[in-house]
Amino acid sequence: MADLAKYQKEFQRFNSKYVREAFKEPVNFWGFAGFAVAAAWTVSIIPLFVALICEAVYLVFLPMVPAYRQLVNQREKQRYLASSRAYREKLIREEFSPREREAVDYLKWQKKNIQDNYKKFTGARELPSNLTSLEQRWEDFVDLLDVYRRRKKHLKSINRQAVHNQLAQAYRAAESAPDEKTRRIQQTNVEILKRRIASFDEIENSVKLVEGQLQSIENFFGYLNDEIVTMSTPEKFSLLDFEQLSDSIAMTKQMLDETADSVGALDAYNRSVGNYELLPENR
Repeated sequence: MADLAKYQKEFQRFNSKYVREAFKEPVNFWGFAGFAVAAAWTVSIIPLFVALICEAVYLVFLPMVPAYRQLVNQREKQRYLASSRAYREKLIREEFSPREREAVDYLKWQKKNIQDNYKKFTGARELPSNLTSLEQRWEDFVDLLDVYRRRKKHLKSINRQAVHNQLAQAYRAAESAPDEKTRRIQQTNVEILKRRIASFDEIENSVKLVEGQLQSIENFFGYLNDEIVTMSTPEKFSLLDFEQLSDSIAMTKQMLDETADSVGALDAYNRSVGNYELLPENR
């Protein structure tokens, strides 16, 4: 009974993702091919029935093997990393301005220089974990720079006077409303437009924050290179604080996510009520 309960628990945790991966494995393809050849050679459908039975057993038990699940998860992570890397490279190549491309290329060169200098001056064959994390910091720089350029563009697209005019009209419409239902509708519009105006300052502050974070990453890379060139022992390098930069970037990204939700909701409202002139894509 204990074994039955164990297998039932495993079956409940069954995930179709692992079944799909198991089905696409080359060994599964070649196994099917082998049975098909056997069926053709013997002019019999028995090998095909055997193949179906083996396939059913294979697709039930292999996806429940912990080692196979771990392998599938590793493959998925590698695909995600490759996809993210390709996306950033395309973003840099097609969307960034020459000045922005120069900034990310210089930081990438500096990252490589830091890692090469560490091996050169310490004689180490492997990099410490904090130095390998510089790749993630470079990716953070690219992501933040993308947010920075898009938000600056968004700010330039906003016609603040048009929003203030809409607010004044909404105030007048609420005051002169012929009935309570119309007044409530116009008052809702007033509140939304007031929040829209308040969001301008929020976006401006987020742009300044991201700009400071980008400078912080650039300065940190320069600081690392200076320290490695002048350090006397590898132990001194290990004292450098990587966590502070990582925490700062995480906090900045969280703030940007919160701002994005707020701005997105306001844009959605303006789109729903037909205030198309207030949307960034129409400026």
